[in-house]
Amino acid sequence: MALFAFEQVTFSYPGAARAALHGVNLALEPGQFVLVCGPSGCGKTTLLRHFKPALAPHGVREGRILFEGAALEELPAREQVARIGFVMQDPDAQLVTDSVWHELAFVLESLGYDQRTMRLRVAEMASYFGIQHWFHKSVDALSGGQKQRVAIARALSMQPEVLLFDEPTSALDPQMVGEVLSVMRQLAKEGLTMIVVTHEMAFARDVSSHVVYMADGVICEEGTPADIFEHPQNPRTIEFLSRFREQ
Repeated sequence: MALFAFEQVTFSYPGAARAALHGVNLALEPGQFVLVCGPSGCGKTTLLRHFKPALAPHGVREGRILFEGAALEELPAREQVARIGFVMQDPDAQLVTDSVWHELAFVLESLGYDQRTMRLRVAEMASYFGIQHWFHKSVDALSGGQKQRVAIARALSMQPEVLLFDEPTSALDPQMVGEVLSVMRQLAKEGLTMIVVTHEMAFARDVSSHVVYMADGVICEEGTPADIFEHPQNPRTIEFLSRFREQ
């Protein structure tokens, strides 16, 4: 059974002249690192946000989205938080507390986890991500790369089954990008299901196991990185990749 299945999903923003997503069919398996790519405005971020109902944009949707064979919108809010993590592109927009340790504990505390479980999870995440050295710092004192690392650690503290990334390095200085990408590479090696929208195409090409190419709200082509990057079939994919190779 697919982890996620989109069946003829069409979505339109209020007052929009055309659909942002049109007739999307997509099935993703557990353990995949999925790269969603395409030109600006192609609908990739809109698609990504439909993987988590709490973050889905306002508008009109048709079609079905299934999570482990059941309607995704019927997944209780608590399970959404715990099972589907989300990391935004702007680290400052997603950190909500004053200190690193409190940020790591925030979601666990909000969902009523007991103190022992919270301490254990927070300690595990701090150690895994090398955060223990600035554990008691104010989040305002962190670099952009450190803030994004904390955001990823906080999402993983819930032990999710899938982690969504929306351009996780686009707001970072170049020297900070490698710090975040190294974390994502390690998570991919450990088999966490990840769905990533990113402009770091070379990194995603090397690490991803499945590539989805979009244009004008439609999935034009999907397959392995070798399928898409070495043997693209759709003219739109070929044009997009030719520009990417010239960069």
